[in-house]
Amino acid sequence: MALYDALGATYARTRRPDPRIGARIRAALDGMADVINVGAGAGSYEPARTVLAVEPSHVMVAQRPSGAAPAVRAVAERLPVRDCAVDAVMALLTVHHWSDLAAGVGELRRVARRRVVVLTWDQEVFRERFWLVREYLPEAVAFDDDRAVPVAELAELLGGARVETVPVPHDCTDGFGAAFWRRPEAYLDPQVRAGISLCAQTGEDVIAPGLRRLADDLASGRWYRRHAELLGLDSIDVGYRLLVGHI
Repeated sequence: MALYDALGATYARTRRPDPRIGARIRAALDGMADVINVGAGAGSYEPARTVLAVEPSHVMVAQRPSGAAPAVRAVAERLPVRDCAVDAVMALLTVHHWSDLAAGVGELRRVARRRVVVLTWDQEVFRERFWLVREYLPEAVAFDDDRAVPVAELAELLGGARVETVPVPHDCTDGFGAAFWRRPEAYLDPQVRAGISLCAQTGEDVIAPGLRRLADDLASGRWYRRHAELLGLDSIDVGYRLLVGHI
């Protein structure tokens, strides 16, 4: 069973593309005539010129909207696509799930004629700056330590990719791990957590004590006093990075 056959059932509801992050991805793909989306999930951020989506989970493929690019069930390490098939390949918040990073990146570069665009995160920055994992869910961030991909290593595998910071808006509509940094009560919602692999893969039993502490701190106002400086910010950098590699 593919990982997101179990974890991805709510993605179409909780992981809606954020327009500001989408604009950054579109800019990175500017000028590309055709695109393949690897680890495509339900199709978030796919440009209209996407010609193929590659996704191992049938649950995720089933959530792709009508009219989306055709999808094939396959993994990044073995793309069923010829060499130099398209101008660009995109892979968004997926490399940490791959079993062989070097093989997967090699496949992206094999298939792309001109550009590879990858969205990921810097684990060191994430751990240091994101209050949820630092103060309440250290067990979850420890789980991510084992699967997070060092940005420098990924950039090197991509042939010296440019690395761009992707700030997270305070009202981000894409419910990934740090999307609710200014809306802490959202992390108490099981449906929200189901769409965040950081929480879902760590397990509810493991994170329950931290969530109880968060609920108590919200009820008492302690969280708002401790993080008052966040409430006036429109966006923050908690480590999300866009890598743009040229072939």
